[in-house]
Amino acid sequence: MPRAVSDGGETLEADIASRTSSHRHMDNAHHHHHGYRVGVPPKKSLLNEFTDAVKETFFADDPLRQYKDQPKSKKVWITLQNIFPVLDWGRHYTFRKFRGDLISGLTIASLCIPQDIGYSKLAGLLPQYGLYSSFVPPLIYALMGSSRDIAIGPVAVVSLLLGTLLGNEIDPKKHPEEYTRLAFTATFFAGITQAALGFFRLGFIIEFLSHAAIVGFMAGAAITIALQQLKGFLGIANFTKKTDIISVMKSVWGNVHHGWNWQTILIGASFLAFLLVTKYIAKKNKKLFWVAAIAPLTSVIISTFFVYITRADKHGVVIVKYIKKGINPPSASLIYFTGPNLTKGFKIGVVAGMIGLTEAVAIGRTFAGLKDYQIDGNKEMVALGAMNIVGSMTSCYVATGSFSRSAVNYMAGCHTAVSNVVMSIVVLLTLELITPLFKYTPNAILSSIIISAVLGLIDYQTAYLIWKVDKLDFLACLGAFFGVIFSSVEYGLLIAVRNIDQYPEATMVPGVVIVRVDSAIYFTNSNYVKDRILRWLRDEEEREQEQQLQKTEFLIVELSPVIDIDTSGIHALEDLLRSLEKRKIQLILANPGPAVIQKLRSAKFTELIGEDKIFLTVGDAVKKFAPKAVESV
Repeated sequence: MPRAVSDGGETLEADIASRTSSHRHMDNAHHHHHGYRVGVPPKKSLLNEFTDAVKETFFADDPLRQYKDQPKSKKVWITLQNIFPVLDWGRHYTFRKFRGDLISGLTIASLCIPQDIGYSKLAGLLPQYGLYSSFVPPLIYALMGSSRDIAIGPVAVVSLLLGTLLGNEIDPKKHPEEYTRLAFTATFFAGITQAALGFFRLGFIIEFLSHAAIVGFMAGAAITIALQQLKGFLGIANFTKKTDIISVMKSVWGNVHHGWNWQTILIGASFLAFLLVTKYIAKKNKKLFWVAAIAPLTSVIISTFFVYITRADKHGVVIVKYIKKGINPPSASLIYFTGPNLTKGFKIGVVAGMIGLTEAVAIGRTFAGLKDYQIDGNKEMVALGAMNIVGSMTSCYVATGSFSRSAVNYMAGCHTAVSNVVMSIVVLLTLELITPLFKYTPNAILSSIIISAVLGLIDYQTAYLIWKVDKLDFLACLGAFFGVIFSSVEYGLLIAVRNIDQYPEATMVPGVVIVRVDSAIYFTNSNYVKDRILRWLRDEEEREQEQQLQKTEFLIVELSPVIDIDTSGIHALEDLLRSLEKRKIQLILANPGPAVIQKLRSAKFTELIGEDKIFLTVGDAVKKFAPKAVESV
């Protein structure tokens, strides 16, 4: 075992302040031909611990670092770039990037138009509101957001949630105007909630939604939405307002003899089959992703034409009828700022805003991981909040990132948020020119489009993995799933929230970065731990360049304090491994406990990283991989 370093090679907090001095120690130690050992962190007073904890939680990315020693004009420019990232990436925008963005923008537009019309029905609003919400919010996001792949607009889960919560307060059939006003009020407060969380750097709050519970919640919501669509799919006129499975099934079977409409079912079933086949083709051959992407719009065009020539609407096939022409009318004066509807709108807005955030940040992180760039959770929240606040004043309802459209956007080869701008322009042209053509679109087709879109939210592979890795986690997943299906969407959400906290810290050796994680790695902190480790690496690489030191080749993650890890934690490790592989840095795990190693094995992570990269102690790992650093004493 390497001997302890006497002249200050103690464990170092990852505070920037202590790091400058610590590296002097490190280099001294290196010249003394000593080895390194991860020591015990020095004791700190309670106040110091508290301030460090606050700093670590709210300002982990040290946001003021870039302002150091800059002239005033540069500071103003940095601030503007922070608020509008477009000023940063826009300077490097090229025609080649625009080509990718144009194609992906047109592709997601063809997908979003039929989806928006269907989703606004889920939210209990007129069809044009869905289109409005794909026109203004994406433009605001393109200026302020930091994800390159996310596609913005109305989404199924949030639309269902809004429809349920708003419907509990006001009946959309009896009081359509008040209902719409309450929807704008909720959207306004959803935006305020999102922007405030980002502004006060409270992004870690949404980490309390466990990965497992979100998998369950999304699957439950997907099934609920699909069942709600049976109304349009079967052509039932009197359908239940409730979302739980028992009421819906009663409604479906109660209408069998006189309520089902065979023409509607024929249209719905044949196009649903068509959509599912195109999805299957796209899944089997990634190059054919566009087949599935343009299928919904193709179905809308064909079915609308059929209904028009056969006049099936005279035979009980329900059609969309009239979609208002023209772009978003202003709606700031319609938001309730006083009275009982203000509190109702506020409560609904907070819930919808949180769900919208969770979905958008999850999507942003997924694709940022695939393309190996980082998104700033707090900036994302401010951007999403700003777009919903502006949206609420321009007749939009809550918009967020959509899984299905973002995946298509990514596969179509988008490079930047310009694809959202392209989509937005197509929606604008649709509103100005094409809406009258949707008159004969059968509702059944919108139902099939929504059913095929939400089936993708049921992630049974992840659920199976969660069950294999962590039975308790799986209970959270099931709880949220059954909560949504048998009770209501809000109830499923309540089950999804749990809580834990932690702060990792780090130690360094030349060419090797050693990080110790100081607690279990759960869904609440897994992304945070991963981002934090990548940030240290980035700082370390900057320092190496400045001082022309040896390049980091190994990242050793010391896991002895980690008593447990769940599926989100394993996901985060996989993401970390991928990011490191791109930088040609090897990931090494030291001292994982029995529970942790067992879960890593059952999730096949040990195969991914290689059993030879897992050590009993940090010392063994350093000895094997960095013998230059540990010269024999």
